[in-house]
Formats: sequence, structure tokens, C-alpha cells
Amino acid sequence: MTAANTAYLPRIADKTLADALKASGAVSIEGAKWCGKTYTASQQAASSLYLQDPDNTAAYKLAADTQPSLLLQGDTPRLLDEWQTAPVLWDAVRFAVDQRQKQGQFILTDSAVMTTEDIQHTGTGRISRMLMRTMSLYESNESTGEVSLKSLFAENASINAVSSLTVADIAFALVRGGWPTAVTLSDTDAALQQATNYVDAVVQSDINRIDGVEKNPERVRVLMRSLARNTSTMAKISTLQADMAAHDSTLSETTVSSYINALRRIFVIEDLPAWSPALRSKTAIRTSAKRHFVDPSVATAILGMSPDRLLNDFMTFGFLFESLCIRDLRIYAEAIGGKVSHYRDKSGLEADAIVHLRDGSWGAVEIKMGASEIDGAAENLLDLRNKIDKDKMQEPSFLMVLTAQKLAYQRTDGVFVVPIGSLGP
Repeated sequence: MTAANTAYLPRIADKTLADALKASGAVSIEGAKWCGKTYTASQQAASSLYLQDPDNTAAYKLAADTQPSLLLQGDTPRLLDEWQTAPVLWDAVRFAVDQRQKQGQFILTDSAVMTTEDIQHTGTGRISRMLMRTMSLYESNESTGEVSLKSLFAENASINAVSSLTVADIAFALVRGGWPTAVTLSDTDAALQQATNYVDAVVQSDINRIDGVEKNPERVRVLMRSLARNTSTMAKISTLQADMAAHDSTLSETTVSSYINALRRIFVIEDLPAWSPALRSKTAIRTSAKRHFVDPSVATAILGMSPDRLLNDFMTFGFLFESLCIRDLRIYAEAIGGKVSHYRDKSGLEADAIVHLRDGSWGAVEIKMGASEIDGAAENLLDLRNKIDKDKMQEPSFLMVLTAQKLAYQRTDGVFVVPIGSLGP
């Protein structure tokens, strides 16, 4: 998304970028296509170069091939949008940062993970990286943010909030997704179409540009459909292959893996890693990641689900609601220097999300839509707390059930119950 007349909705990434520019010579913003990288970067850039501008692409590529430093001239921070169009610019930026010895010189945006075959140097110490995602409900002004994730890590945290989101509102937000263009559109039909357009772009062209290897569009679509059906699960490659076999029995696990890796490199999928804490007993911990798209709307688009269809299929709604919550938790956690994982052991005890900070602090989250599920979720969280080896790890800073309900409160057992429509960074 390029800068336009559309009013800019502030992003959590704004502060992350500002802080990174103070600390590094250049900042590379990575993330899915259409998540708003360029628009966010342009808010802080003093000059810009859009390498995919069709009127100038040929000239820019020629300059990059002959004297790339010409493209770096301009007021700083200078934005180099979709720099991977001319990969030599990465090394040119690294060299320029070394020569200038100043912070905040360049902002690079990229919708694909580049490999060592594309660039000569990693940029370590010169170019810092930040990952940008689609918009959270807080950023789209649909969550009040009254319950701050950061505040839950404080001692004696207390909460009191009411979400205005109905289950129907959540279904709409999930299908629409957090794509900035969709969020700002007043036409609801057009807003709901954005995720479908994104999926079509991935299937028809984007997945091929990552490695130059032509991929069968129908195979890509079938794989994404299988991933959508397995959202929020620990489905193995063999499970996905078997699911796809009805459409293409010739697919090998190696081919499925290569397609998944390509989708990962263009930020379409972002699996949730497993958490391995120190436990009091020798309980085997499951190490498989959970399957997630970068935005839950990708799953609804590939499955052809509307908000109304989602409301009539609460089993699917539940899995995708979990994915929506994981997206938001990741955004809020990274804003405070944290990461998100999941936990499951051989006994079946699980936590849908573990938010952990660099100082060792952590909190456990169960994600449940309905009020009837809260008691069971709270019991799970308390059981997990009791399994932790307190001699080797800190006690959890909080235990939370994240819901689609209205009220935020703390139970008598200490577990927080928080609506997704009240959560923020």
C-alpha cells in the first residue's frame, strides 16, 4: 500500500520503527504484501524511492546495475520500497551506513524473505529488521484497548472493561481481516473482497516470484485450503498431503514442504512455535508448531466463507477466532519486546498462547469464544501453573482466558477473563 489521500490510522509499528531508526543505520520492514509497510514507512521517511513504479522501474534497475549509490541519494530517512526488485541495494545500503556512520539513514520494505543467494551480507549491526503484520483490532479501532497486555505483567494488575463487539462484529472483522485498505473502506462488500483479492494474487503470481520456480496455481490453492481447514492445529505435512490427495494423488511430502516454505517466505503463513518450559515432572512436551495464516481472513477467503456462514459454523469459527486472537497477541507482545508460543504436553494439557518476555516473565492464555468454556479453560491454566518448576522458572505473571464475551474481570482464582474487544498493547 502506497501513501495516498486515505487518512492514516496509527499503527503499533510506528513506535517500533521510530525506536529502530534511533538505534540503527537502516531498518528493514518485512511482512505480508498489503499489510501497510509502505504507508507506515512513508510517515517517517523524508524521501522515497518506489522501485516498482512502472514509469521508472527500468531506469531504477539500470541505475542499480551500474551505480546503485545514485538511488540512495536523498533526504534521510530515505525509503526504498520493495528494494528486492534490485537486491544489490541491500549491500549498497549496508556500505552507505558504514560510510556515513549515522543512525536512521534508510528504511527498506520487503514482502519476501531474501536468502544469502540474493545478498552478499546479512547487514548485521547496520540494518535492523522488524516484522509488520496486518492490523490488530486495537489498531482498527474495534478494540478499546482498556486491558493492556503490558499492564498484565505488572504486580497486582487489575482489570475492569466492557467490550462493545458482538459475536457478529467479530465474525465480520475476521472475514474482512486486518488489511489496511479493507479496514478503511466504507463499502462493506468491497472491504470483504480484499482478502479474496490477496489470495488470488498469492496463487496466481506472488508465490512464484520468491524463487523464480513456476508453481501450479491449483496446487497452491488446494494447499491453502488444506491449511485453512487445519488452522490452529498441529497438522503435520503428511496430514496436509493426505488432505490434498483427493485433488492430486501425485503430490509428495517434499513438494508440499517446498510450497509451504514458499508461502512462509512471502509471509502468507506464520506458524506458532511450541514452548518448552521447565516442568516439575518428566512430562513429554509436544514440539510441533500450530498452523496459522498471517491473517485469519486468508482462511475464510480460501474457504469462501462469509460472516453469515461463519456464524452458522461455530466449530470453524472457533478455530479461526483463535487465529484472530493469536494475530493480535503477537502484535501486542512484540510491542513490549515479547514473543508468543503455544503449549501442549502428552497428557493433553495445553495453553493456546504463552506470552514470554526477554526477562523471563511469562503469561498463559486460553482462547475460548463461549462463556460455558471459561471454567474449563481456567482449570487448564491453573494446572499448567502447578506443573512449572518454580526453582528454574518464574511464576506466571498472569493467567488469562481470552474470549468473545463482553465483560473483563478477574475470577476468584486469579484468572483474568478478557474480551478480545478490550485487549490492547
